[in-house]
Amino acid sequence: MTARPRIIIPATPTPNGDLHVGHIAGPYLAADIYARWLRAQGERVTLTTVTDDSQSYVVTTAARRDVTPERLCAESTAAIERSFAALGIELTSPGDRALPPVDDRYRAAVTDFVAALRASGRLRLRTLRLPYAEESGLYLYDGLLSGRCPSCEAASAGGVCEDCGHPNNFDQLLEPRYSLRPQEPVSFREQSILVLPMEEYRAELEERFAATAERWRPHPLQVVRELLARPLPEIPVTFPGSWGVPAPFEDLAGQIVYPWVEAMPASMYATWWANGAPADEPYDAFWRSGRGAELVFFHGFDNVYHWAVMDLALLLAHGDRYVRPSASVCNEFYELEHAKFSTSRNHLINAGDLVADCPRDVARFHLALTCPERERTNFDPAELAAGRLTGPWNALAGLLDTVLAGRDPQEPVPVTDAGRRDSEAFADVMRECFELETFSLARAAALLLARTEELRDDTTAVARPGDFMLGVRTLLAWAAPIMVDTAALAAADGVDLSLSAARFEKVTPFRLPRLTEAVQAAA
Repeated sequence: MTARPRIIIPATPTPNGDLHVGHIAGPYLAADIYARWLRAQGERVTLTTVTDDSQSYVVTTAARRDVTPERLCAESTAAIERSFAALGIELTSPGDRALPPVDDRYRAAVTDFVAALRASGRLRLRTLRLPYAEESGLYLYDGLLSGRCPSCEAASAGGVCEDCGHPNNFDQLLEPRYSLRPQEPVSFREQSILVLPMEEYRAELEERFAATAERWRPHPLQVVRELLARPLPEIPVTFPGSWGVPAPFEDLAGQIVYPWVEAMPASMYATWWANGAPADEPYDAFWRSGRGAELVFFHGFDNVYHWAVMDLALLLAHGDRYVRPSASVCNEFYELEHAKFSTSRNHLINAGDLVADCPRDVARFHLALTCPERERTNFDPAELAAGRLTGPWNALAGLLDTVLAGRDPQEPVPVTDAGRRDSEAFADVMRECFELETFSLARAAALLLARTEELRDDTTAVARPGDFMLGVRTLLAWAAPIMVDTAALAAADGVDLSLSAARFEKVTPFRLPRLTEAVQAAA
């Protein structure tokens, strides 16, 4: 590991409702576990994100619920923060709230970011054909627009297709309709907007993806290669509309900053806020290339185009000013009863409800074990209720109690070379699960379960107490990023859960918290 500051950004959540289990099992749990793993090794980590209030999906959801977008944002942001807390997603924060406020400082960050691009001559004014709802008098984009993807012909919203990951800007979506009024006539009207010509950054994009290809999972990497194999689209930077951050240009009155362009300045602002919002530092200070930070994104497959390609081009357009992301950890869709989680169809389980009847650590472990890393996976409430880890873990705790019976709890127990080698070998295979090139929560959880069962069945535990305790201690330390309440109980009892390469000659006796105790701690 290095002394570089680490900045971890899970995709900005849209505040058009609470987070469901599919959201949590995607970027948020993975980012939290990765951050905890880094911190266990003494790394400086900022884990942060901010709600994406400007998204058109806020407008459409608010209209369907007959509330104002402002009220929907406020209520949804509070619900998202509660869901993060319920699942132990611990964002870096200078105060009581987990998410930064979307306030005047936020809007200033967004406008400064795009104004700098225009001032440097990076943007172009284009007159384009845009979808227009004739009766409502609205230009349509993203969630306001529905139709068929021009690449795969699947049903799609505007902006990007969730099925194939390809963009569909401006007039490209087939059979366009106004999402809120599908029967309303939609025409195309010419309008001048600002765009960023992504093709001008092709060489740098190709070079960057070639350098980081080993950190990509196969499916999203395939999408990136498909995008680079054809002319790259122009990124809308402004768009006619009223919900969002007003475009800071007099000649483009009545336009907003395109919501997807906000992600980079929004994340810079969130990083600044998470580090105490220092008044003597600009909003983008922590992302400046001179700071030498490592930047990692966590997002879903449907955001590959935006977070991995478009946002990189936006950073490149600022020259050498900003750090580049070193990895994009991308997940597939998590399904419920073998169908996508869907807020609009009420086919979901809210994140907070997941831990109503089971320990939080059991829920986090189950989501890690079944998370959709390389292919879609299915969430089964019955499997969660069965708790594959609970029985073996609590049985292991009982065996440790037997090993410690009659021993002085303050007297360290010697460890043999064989015991050290055994624990170091387990640590080596676990470490691979957390390195970005081989990052896999599912494999980490499977290895933890197998190791728990192996130690539970150790018939030599009483005869080799030091080796056995070191094995349990190593298991607990590597489980800690996932099993946060169990780890907190152990740490409170003085157990060293660091993941340093220190050589253990002796182990001080400790007990292994049972998962039934962990749920009481979380409550």
